Amino acid sequence: MLKLTKNQVLLIANHERFRLLSISTLAAIADTHETSLKLETQMQKPLESHSSLHVDPKYFISALLYCKNIFQIKQVHAQVAANGLLNNLFVVNKLLYIYVQHKAFGEACALFDGMRERDPVSWSVMVGGFAKAGDIVNCFRTFRELIRCSVQPDNYTLTFVLRVCRDRMDLLMGSSVHSVVLKSGLCLDHFVCAALVDMYAKCRVIDDARRLFDNMPTRDLVTWTVMIGGYAECGNAKESLVLFEWMKEEGVVPDKINMVTVVHACAKLGAMHKARVINDCICRLNFSLDVILGTAMIDMYAKCGSVDCAREIFDKMQEKNVISWSAMIAAYGYHGQGRKALDLFPMMLSSGIMPNSITFVSVLYACSHAGLVDEGLQLFNMMWDEYAVRPDVKHYTCMVDLLGRAGRLDEALNLIENMIVEKDEGLWGALLAACRIHKKVELAERAAKSLLELQPQNPGHYVLLSNIYANAGRWEDMAKIRYLMTKRSLKKITGWTWIEVDDKIYQFSVGDKFHPLSEEIYGLLKSMSEELELAGYVPNTDFALHDVDEEAKVGILYTHSEKLAIAFGLIVTPEGTPIRVTKNLRVCGDCHTFIKFVSAIKKRLIIVRDANRFHHFNEGSCSCGDYW
Repeated sequence: MLKLTKNQVLLIANHERFRLLSISTLAAIADTHETSLKLETQMQKPLESHSSLHVDPKYFISALLYCKNIFQIKQVHAQVAANGLLNNLFVVNKLLYIYVQHKAFGEACALFDGMRERDPVSWSVMVGGFAKAGDIVNCFRTFRELIRCSVQPDNYTLTFVLRVCRDRMDLLMGSSVHSVVLKSGLCLDHFVCAALVDMYAKCRVIDDARRLFDNMPTRDLVTWTVMIGGYAECGNAKESLVLFEWMKEEGVVPDKINMVTVVHACAKLGAMHKARVINDCICRLNFSLDVILGTAMIDMYAKCGSVDCAREIFDKMQEKNVISWSAMIAAYGYHGQGRKALDLFPMMLSSGIMPNSITFVSVLYACSHAGLVDEGLQLFNMMWDEYAVRPDVKHYTCMVDLLGRAGRLDEALNLIENMIVEKDEGLWGALLAACRIHKKVELAERAAKSLLELQPQNPGHYVLLSNIYANAGRWEDMAKIRYLMTKRSLKKITGWTWIEVDDKIYQFSVGDKFHPLSEEIYGLLKSMSEELELAGYVPNTDFALHDVDEEAKVGILYTHSEKLAIAFGLIVTPEGTPIRVTKNLRVCGDCHTFIKFVSAIKKRLIIVRDANRFHHFNEGSCSCGDYW
């Protein structure tokens, strides 16, 4: 516990002397407005009276509201002490609150520790004050002290602490606070329950968040928004959009913040039909395309496969900031339109907006995926010299990817060895991926060693190295890596492909035979294989990474999830309409060739979103130009 300071003891001891300060005190704290002059006149009479018991506490509350700095607050504090009102909880809580509002925590702690009586408001002011100031240690300390003193916390105090747990993603502390909520009988309080849902969602314990959400007696727009965003962040964007539809059925009208959250969820799902529905909803609500909503919609359309729709939104925006420009540059980048991304850069400069770190990540990424090596090197060298943007590890990762894809692995390695920023898994992952493309096994082993030191529990790194060994025919080394994965209880990430048909999302895995149309799907693939081979398609068994004969490898290739999804799309969608699929992993080289031939023979536009970028297949070619 903190003790009263020497000055505070003197305030009380020199009671009479402070009575003489009334006029000067009020002059210091009052504005020149008539209302404050009246307040001074009203306070002067009781303060100069020897009957302090008749002083109306409301006069001091009014005086505190006019305080503009710590000096003025201390003067009113002196008057409160001089008139014997330090035991008046109403006045002292307000004084405590004003101190905290001005971030005078030393004075606030001294006053709080000297209080003979405290109510839940007193505790709430201190806990909330520390929380807002980012003083997490004292926030939790004060909350624990509240519990030890057997004080019943109110919904304000609990909400403040839960928000801190949310921001820190401190699930352990959050669960402890949840226990306090249950013991306090506040589990159905709207504010507390909403804060718990928010905390669990941000800590990615989405099932617990949903249980609380479902049991809430009433749900406001903020709680719906939190739950929708929580599902999107936890990788279940489909459920986010289901919740959004439920919210509208419940009669809850979205606001702009809610719509931004829904737009982000749709971007993660990549469903073009949903994107159009959400766009129509925004138009009906007559929301303007401000910087936040407009930028989110650029990202949504781009990730749903339509860079043209993204550009329409961009052009409609009346105001654009550096994030808006960066989002549009990035959209062109992962759709393989590097030149258009580069064209936007000088346009941004001419509009008076200077690039930042995110802008350079976007434009370097665009160069990498379009093979614009010289342009990328030029931009990288300009960053600090012309725009005072210091390259960080993300920029170096883009450069390693750029040089690595181009086969300039020695330059990529030299860049890594000479960089002064800390290396991370993304950097080494870019080098390892380049080694896979160009079959540099020794360098791949070096990159993999650094990767596994940084992320020993990431199965993707083991799989990539084992695939490199398999491509090189080093089956024993591949087996060792697979054994190491088994020993460490690591499993290969399952490849999934999703296809959107008539507002529904269908999911396929490799060798999937659970779909009701499986017989038709495999029948189409068999008949189509003959047609494709006559057109020149030759299955590339290098991508069937199993130590089996060639015939078995070809059979494995035809069961890849993206081929199953595309065959399903050909069966159920009208001729001539686009087919849109999404894969959680990188599309393999054989599937890439296969889809090019399908787009030519079936005369379909096929848009594939994989883990790295978009591929637009049309008339036998791909937007990536086979540079991916």
